Amino acid sequence: MTVRAIRGAIQVERDEPGVLRGQVGLLLKEVMAANDLVPDDLVSIVFTATADLVSAFPAEAARELGLVDVPLLCARELDVEGGLPRTVRILAHVETDRERAAIRHVYLGGAAVLRKDLAQRAAAGPAERGNR
Repeated sequence: MTVRAIRGAIQVERDEPGVLRGQVGLLLKEVMAANDLVPDDLVSIVFTATADLVSAFPAEAARELGLVDVPLLCARELDVEGGLPRTVRILAHVETDRERAAIRHVYLGGAAVLRKDLAQRAAAGPAERGNR
């Protein structure tokens, strides 16, 4: 097993605790599915949120998914002029047998504009993901 880093992001529809946790939970599920991960594969996850997201900690979504023994850290994303609003990014460290080129980074919703080259791969359905 090797430790690899997986990136992802999602633009949250609005800053409400349930919405934020639900959409970050969706991102985490998609990252895990796209990379054939189970909770024991997770080493740690760093979350960043833009300054306009203040209703909940993004890491709460991971706890709600049962990731209770994975180290999690939340931080503020840089407030850069023209940056995408209401965005949560993740950097997940995982143990995997996948080669670096086989790692699937996931950019959902409005965050797909951040990495169009990677978001297209993440948009594939579950059947397509299974063939990678």
